[in-house]
Amino acid sequence: MQKILLLGAEAIAQGAIDGGLSGVYAYPGTPSTEITEYIQRDKTAIEKNIHSKWSSNEKTAMEAAIGMSYAGKRAMVCMKHVGLNVAADAFVNSAITGVNGGLIVTVADDPSMHSSQNEQDSRFYAKFAMIPILEPSNQQEAYEMAYKGFELSEKFKVPVLLRITTRLSHSRSGISRFDLIEQNKNSLPGDPRQFVLLPSIARKRYKGLLSNQINFEIDSEASEFNKYTDGKDKSLGIIACGLALNYLNENYVDTEVPYPVLKIGQYPLPRKLIEKIFNQCEEILVLEEGAPIVEESLKGYLEKEKVKGRLDGTLPRDGELNPNIVGKALGFKQEETQNIPELVAGRPPAMCVGCGHIDAYIALNEAIAEFGAGRVFADIGCYTLGALEPYNAINSCVDMGASITMAKGAADAGLIPAVAVIGDSTFTHSGITGLLDAVSENSPITIIISDNFTTGMTGQQDSKALGKIEDICKGVGVDPEHIIVMNPTKKNHDEMVRVLKEEMAYNGVSVVIPRRQCIQTLTNKNLTQKLRELNLR
Repeated sequence: MQKILLLGAEAIAQGAIDGGLSGVYAYPGTPSTEITEYIQRDKTAIEKNIHSKWSSNEKTAMEAAIGMSYAGKRAMVCMKHVGLNVAADAFVNSAITGVNGGLIVTVADDPSMHSSQNEQDSRFYAKFAMIPILEPSNQQEAYEMAYKGFELSEKFKVPVLLRITTRLSHSRSGISRFDLIEQNKNSLPGDPRQFVLLPSIARKRYKGLLSNQINFEIDSEASEFNKYTDGKDKSLGIIACGLALNYLNENYVDTEVPYPVLKIGQYPLPRKLIEKIFNQCEEILVLEEGAPIVEESLKGYLEKEKVKGRLDGTLPRDGELNPNIVGKALGFKQEETQNIPELVAGRPPAMCVGCGHIDAYIALNEAIAEFGAGRVFADIGCYTLGALEPYNAINSCVDMGASITMAKGAADAGLIPAVAVIGDSTFTHSGITGLLDAVSENSPITIIISDNFTTGMTGQQDSKALGKIEDICKGVGVDPEHIIVMNPTKKNHDEMVRVLKEEMAYNGVSVVIPRRQCIQTLTNKNLTQKLRELNLR
């Protein structure tokens, strides 16, 4: 094994490269910046064409990485702790979509606020999202966790949070490297609707995430990053998380701590090792950087027999409560429920008859058929219903604005052509920054901005995009020759197919705008007047 001297941040970068990384997505923020900078100048990363350009913000970075993972490649996202607030929408939902290629989210926390607004602890987010956490105690572990984190992610099909802090990120140590792993080949998800978070799909995937929690814990119990070291003096037991282990060792000659020590490097907490140190020691001292997350969790362990609720199965872990569920938890006998005859067949939601989105999807399906399925990334809006029969037109719906960035990430991974479908209101909500990323790198993606002049799904509220879409796209830098407005109607079907095929063949960013008023707003006199003033009607 080759040994080199690296910062903790650089060790993560090298571990990711050696672990089969295909792309890093990030927005600069101390103390995480050096990870991406290292990859940008690394000879191997350059030779292997590992994507390493900066994103517009942490949200677009997270979404592009999800897009690369969708295409089967291994991706890493890097940010500082407050950046995770920006990426939270995509981050939390990625736990429910799961991953295809391995996905590591590296977050650098900044205790003592050396260059930050707060001391936020990113472990809260991972606990909230219910995904595994890796927290290195030194630079070698930082390297190994980045290297092996992709395998952990692919094993359980979920993203993994790699949490570091300032001192580890900006201090150096010798690193022993492992053999270089080749990048994954492109592959599409086995379930074509895995990344489409319509409520009916999301509920099932959320149950799957919940059922996987016990597997995360079993893996954590056996992890090489969690280690119990016995000690002669049982008056105190010490639980040391991540870098805090170093601070503990520095207090003792030759690092010979007289007390039992449980080192935590992988979460969720290893229950059996926790119980072992509880049973052997009179008191427990928890050493952790940031918030007292582990300490608060352990107090729950101590009184687990006295506390019942969702964690022990007394109440269901998902879904809403109701009087019957609460009554059962209280010990009241429940009457046997009778099956109510199904008088009306279930009917899934559908797009309105005469909706312009329908004609746009029919044209898109025909235009993209020769390239094969799995290439269309959509967004939040009534057009998300294009995932259902009879259209089966889209392959993702993760969070507001993710369509453009996921298409970009998939294109970065080699899935070309890649198409994004986004509505006019969602575009101005959070799609513009993704378009900026795509333009900055001249990504070969086709973006369909389906403009119906309103925020249709939530009740026809005003759209901030009204009359502005072309100017926004030009201002961001899209070539005006590749900004094309169309009227999505049946009589224009052949023309729409032709244009879409031409734009998908274009090696750059193109924007196609199918423009037709939402039929639910046809009686809205105020909107009609605005459209006339803007020459849109």
